[in-house]
Amino acid sequence: MRRGLSTQILGISGKLLVGLILAFIVLPAFVVTLAAFNDRAILSFPPAKYSTRWFTRALTYRDFQTGLWNSLVITAWASTIALAVGTGFAIALKRYSFRLKGGLEGVLLSPLIVPHFTIGLGLLVLATGIGAARGFPVVVLTHVIVVLPFVIRSVYISLQNIDERLELAAASLGARPGRVLGTITLPLLAPGLVSGWLFAAILSFNEFTASLFVTGQATQTLPVAMYGYVREFADPTLAAVSVIYIAVTATLLIVANTFLGLGKVLNVEQGR
Repeated sequence: MRRGLSTQILGISGKLLVGLILAFIVLPAFVVTLAAFNDRAILSFPPAKYSTRWFTRALTYRDFQTGLWNSLVITAWASTIALAVGTGFAIALKRYSFRLKGGLEGVLLSPLIVPHFTIGLGLLVLATGIGAARGFPVVVLTHVIVVLPFVIRSVYISLQNIDERLELAAASLGARPGRVLGTITLPLLAPGLVSGWLFAAILSFNEFTASLFVTGQATQTLPVAMYGYVREFADPTLAAVSVIYIAVTATLLIVANTFLGLGKVLNVEQGR
């Protein structure tokens, strides 16, 4: 009886702890969401009156519009390049054995632990040395380096779920390596490729720290434009932008999970 009671208490305590952690995580988003509808031109909580005018300002502010366009262009290029490069590296790391394989994998995954301001500062110094500082190619390269580990991870997990006998069967029937890749491997990798691109796009679009070093006035992304705005104004416009960010990101993840099954792609569903 005592053991059963102790188990119940531990179970209830665990659920309560998880609930408190989730509430702690969600609370800032809840506060920001309410603050975005404040009628006054100053951040306050809770709002005395509600208004949507800050959402209108967020959508019509010129620097935000320019930053949004730059972010979309940079995100499209960076995520696509990262997908192509990351897929090649993932296949090489999964299917082949060669010298310094562990070292190469460590270098490719190093952006996960190296501070992004270090990456941004390093690329700024390098780009300045060759006269290409703060241009779009440098910004895209920075984002590719930052998001590449996530693409490699996604594709690598998908490779683990592929039955290699299907590729061997196709090869034994006379299919050339390129045909096997195009008709067997890549279609089976589709969920990992799409989720890898999606994660890369979300991370690239939200990247701020490294972008702050390598962007200029003409190439600034939306997060950098938001940083410039908060230094000059203290109204709820940024809260409105944050709400839009949260809504769009959540929608993309829900859609991806519905059609791709992110748990299976990221190998977090075991024994099902």
